[in-house]
Amino acid sequence: MAAEFTEVSVEQRLINKLSLEAFRSGSEVEVRQYLFGYRRRDADLYKFIKMLFFHPLFKSIMISTITLNSIFLALETDYKVRYESHFFLEVADLIILAVYTTEFLMIFYLDPINYWKDGYKRFDFVVLLIAYLPYTIDRSNPKMHHTATMLKGFQVLRVLKLIYYSPGMRILMAALAQTAKNVIYVLVLLFLLMLIFAILGHGLYGDPEHGDHQNWGTLAAAFFTLFSLVTVDGWTDLQDDLDNKKFVTSRTFTIVFILLGFFVFFNMFIGVVIMDIQKSTEYQTFDEMVEEFKKTLLHSDPVILEEFCASIPFIDLYLLSLDRQDATIYKCVTLVELAG
Repeated sequence: MAAEFTEVSVEQRLINKLSLEAFRSGSEVEVRQYLFGYRRRDADLYKFIKMLFFHPLFKSIMISTITLNSIFLALETDYKVRYESHFFLEVADLIILAVYTTEFLMIFYLDPINYWKDGYKRFDFVVLLIAYLPYTIDRSNPKMHHTATMLKGFQVLRVLKLIYYSPGMRILMAALAQTAKNVIYVLVLLFLLMLIFAILGHGLYGDPEHGDHQNWGTLAAAFFTLFSLVTVDGWTDLQDDLDNKKFVTSRTFTIVFILLGFFVFFNMFIGVVIMDIQKSTEYQTFDEMVEEFKKTLLHSDPVILEEFCASIPFIDLYLLSLDRQDATIYKCVTLVELAG
């Protein structure tokens, strides 16, 4: 069923791509750019900035900047380095922030309307705002030290800008976003299973005097214990505690829950994630195939349209009408000659 759904989705996307996109080649005339319904008067500047932004060197500069920013953020966690290289790190941060701002202005200038429709670009804008926040407070004020430290910690979000320049990471992020929608039912079922076993475990082993009160004494403790069993992390120690309390049914309880929680639901969760990653990779491959196909097309290539006037039945009907029209004209000419 999943395979059929994927095939239908890919086929539908192919139809949409081929029917709605305007295929262009290197020899085709440039599409005129419009802004808010009006033709742009800065076509030359637009082309220049577009050429700069899509140049491979610009991508390399941005990746290098993000990488350096990550290294500097890691160095600032060392108090000695932060104290001895404070001026250098401040200047480097300002330069990096200037590069990020330039990138934002270029992208926003090229397409200010669709900029807000892209989730990655909206995220970049939020990261840029967070990057400016430390400069809006008085960091020399001791009362603002905690706020400045907290804002400095949020600067680590700049590292996530690397996702925009990495197709592989974007595929994984798209898969995770799709997984959040598909995996909710698995999580709900797992929660219900844990709720049932938490109440059951609390009733069987949560006695304050003779039971394992630390792990099963409360519903919260039982949930935490079951989470350890789901991840199969330290479950033998938990089972030893129950064995020491002489609970005969504890091993059956533990084995049944691990079989259901780990081998069924937990692996089902992993399976859904893997399927979504494969699907996202398939879509990425499809987009690349369409882009390569667009490069092979020429402006003079014949295009089959789906309009009625270009369909075979309409052409047959039209030719038949022309034949009958010729016959009618011939008869009229004959009658005129006879009348004359």
